Amino acid sequence: MFAAERRQLILEMVRANGAVSLRELARVVQTSEVTVRRDVRALEAEGLLDRRHGGAVLPGGFTRESGFPQKSHLASAEKTAIADLAAGLVEEGEAIVVGAGTTTQELARRLARVPGLTVVTNSLLVAQALAHANRVEVVMTGGTLRGSNYALVGSGAEQSLQGLRVSRAFLSGSGLTAERGLSTSNMLSASVDRALVQAAAEVVVLADHTKLGTDTMFQTVPTDVITRLVTDEPPAHDDRAATELQALADQGVQIAVAGGAAGPGQAPGVDPVPTGRQPRRDVPLPGQRRGHGGQGPQLRSAAVLNDQQPGERSARVADLRRR
Repeated sequence: MFAAERRQLILEMVRANGAVSLRELARVVQTSEVTVRRDVRALEAEGLLDRRHGGAVLPGGFTRESGFPQKSHLASAEKTAIADLAAGLVEEGEAIVVGAGTTTQELARRLARVPGLTVVTNSLLVAQALAHANRVEVVMTGGTLRGSNYALVGSGAEQSLQGLRVSRAFLSGSGLTAERGLSTSNMLSASVDRALVQAAAEVVVLADHTKLGTDTMFQTVPTDVITRLVTDEPPAHDDRAATELQALADQGVQIAVAGGAAGPGQAPGVDPVPTGRQPRRDVPLPGQRRGHGGQGPQLRSAAVLNDQQPGERSARVADLRRR
């Protein structure tokens, strides 16, 4: 077992149990207590856990990652709308990679209708969603199964992606900020996502508004590598998400806002994606990527948007979408 894999397993054991002895850690990772003690010391230096006499415990304020059952019920309507819009970016005959996550699982269900498509994935859930699609070829990575999100991770997964080249990568994560880009709370998942990014000409991030402005431990995709963000309309009172969207647009990320019926607390003015109709591609396109030259339409500053009343801001967003 590589050191990174061993330390990630140690972290997951501590997060699951709160406190674990060095003896138990050594037994599970199948190494000596001396090696485990060294791993625990390294993880403590990174602020990921605290050492105690004969063991390791959670650091103050550290929270465990939600499992798949919890994640699948969070922002489910928003994830569906995001998947509808993202599916419209995929063309017949393309080769793409799709990472693990509940939002990418929703996307995979819609990709089953795209003929001639090749999908490379490390997610069992994505593969399952495409298993009966006769016109879609599914290529799975190798690796070790991570049961909390049904994904293949580790050196086997990363090595199987070497030499791969596809048109686009569709990824999700635990958080997205303009400062750090996409991030996740799991070391091994982050490492595989970085390998997926290396294989793609473009990177499309799928993230609902609850992830905007959230920063987690391990960076997967820096902001300047993200080509496009597909997200949903933030609620009128969510200034943090609106500010983060503006900051991402200012750094050259193309923003695509998925439609959906306005729910409680959600800003109106965004059209739902009708069943059977191809969703719009880019809404809006806030300028060119750095180094490409030219200037596209610019969003107004976050301060201006935040100073507006909810109704005014909704009207402004609708106006931006029409452009």
